[in-house]
Amino acid sequence: QVQLVESGGGSVQPGGSLRLSCAASGYIFRLHAMAWYRQAPGKQREFVALISGSGNNNHADSVKGRFTISRDNAKNTVYLQMNSLKPEDTAVYFCLLPNYNGRAYWGQGTQVTVSS
Repeated sequence: QVQLVESGGGSVQPGGSLRLSCAASGYIFRLHAMAWYRQAPGKQREFVALISGSGNNNHADSVKGRFTISRDNAKNTVYLQMNSLKPEDTAVYFCLLPNYNGRAYWGQGTQVTVSS
């Protein structure tokens, strides 16, 4: 069965960096787009970044130039490199397989806290 396991969250000061990882299993990873979403307290879940199976990507305007999504198809892993973090980046970050056999799959989430 499909499993998505995020890691790499934590607490960091403004201006710092973190790299999130999402290890995928249960399907042919390289054939499918992957995405990162985030949800801050009291807010709706929002799109962060998307990467196709071949590596084409796009990022939300709010993170463009600071965050970079990437993938390693040999390791079945998608990454989110987050630089120049701001307090407003504080959220639970979720890995998403947008469409596999007609449904979406979410990871359990990893907390990112940006605070001085």
